[in-house]
Amino acid sequence: MAILTRRALVKSGTALAAAGALTGPALLEWARAWAQNAPWKPEPGAQLSMLRWKYFVQSEDDAFVKILEAFTKATGVPVTVARESYEDVQPKASVAANTGAGPDLFWGLYSLPHLFPQKCLDVSDVADYLGKKYGGWVPTAVTYGKSGDKWIAVPIVYGGNMQNYRLEASKKAGFSKFPETTDAFLEYAKAMKKNNTPGGMALGHASGDGNGWTYWCLWAHGGNAVDKDDKVIINSPETAKALEYAKQLTDDMITGVASWNDASNNKAFLAGEVYWTNNGISIYVAAQKDPTKKQIAEDMDHAFWPVGPIGKPTELHLMYPILVMNYTKYPQASKALIAFMMEADQFNGWLEAAQGYLTHCLNAYDNNPVWTADPKRAPFRDAAKRSLTAGGLGSVGEKAATAIADFVILDMFANYCTGREDVKGSIAIAERQLKRIYR
Repeated sequence: MAILTRRALVKSGTALAAAGALTGPALLEWARAWAQNAPWKPEPGAQLSMLRWKYFVQSEDDAFVKILEAFTKATGVPVTVARESYEDVQPKASVAANTGAGPDLFWGLYSLPHLFPQKCLDVSDVADYLGKKYGGWVPTAVTYGKSGDKWIAVPIVYGGNMQNYRLEASKKAGFSKFPETTDAFLEYAKAMKKNNTPGGMALGHASGDGNGWTYWCLWAHGGNAVDKDDKVIINSPETAKALEYAKQLTDDMITGVASWNDASNNKAFLAGEVYWTNNGISIYVAAQKDPTKKQIAEDMDHAFWPVGPIGKPTELHLMYPILVMNYTKYPQASKALIAFMMEADQFNGWLEAAQGYLTHCLNAYDNNPVWTADPKRAPFRDAAKRSLTAGGLGSVGEKAATAIADFVILDMFANYCTGREDVKGSIAIAERQLKRIYR
């Protein structure tokens, strides 16, 4: 039997990962070899704390914990992790940035690092190392990760936000597959509701699902919050058309979506209350594991978002960047941890454990088996490449981060779709908010 030395493990890392992610003793042996050769040497007595978004797929978090355990065993650096909802990571990170105290690392959503770019540790060396080793970053990941010429965060993964739909109900409504255009989507929603198999998408403050579909709708009709120079242009005929379209779509959704958060549509879909919605792959994963919901897993699939009048994809998928606060006492340990998380020898296994919920930002992972093992996962493979950024035409800096964190676009759609405001009033409110943010 061949014996793998530490030197051999380091040299063969990518090849080993291609054959299958390392586990158990092999992972620990590789981790120790990696720690000896990595350019980042943890400070004596280093210990790290991290706040991350709360997982939606248990196996993803299990794999993540194993990576951290291997890192600790290899480097001697303990890592404690707290988990919060999407909505709670951002305010806690902002408080930490302002007070100079809190977790060393924050793993959040969208443009989180750009809320306080001057408080983020420069991690350009880590991002450059990973990009060179793993085939380069997808363009939008670079946009999210960099502020000016330096990387203020490392874009770990995207969370694909695709259409989840029931197959038999769609066929009964006259659709053999999910509609590919916005016009067909309206027909689909109407036919599904007529058959008592309606769908629904969140209009409450759902950071992932609510922002995801309203930004898609705005962009699909040619509307934008700002132009390339960050000038506010929300007050436009295109925005009005997007609002009118959304109103027609929501009229054929299940009632109550105005109060939905990011968990509401999952529950409704699995309860058989809705038959289409936008979400990650977590609904499918949960249905597969629950004996009482397996029929739903067999009778559902995923699809890209319909293309609107603009004629090209206008999707917004969830970006999960990780940042290090510059108040950390252990910058080298923090950088080592991030680089370690992204190395193929365990990142490939992490992707597989996520079962399609997480999508890579580094091109080398396009061929991970997770994307071919189950055809229903395939759309999520392309989330990173299809996604626009939270800034739209504009920059993805502090202002764009504030706009999405404050739900400016989402509230504009909710105001009109629920009848709280007419088109002009809904746009006017959003315009005032955006001009205050982008002043």
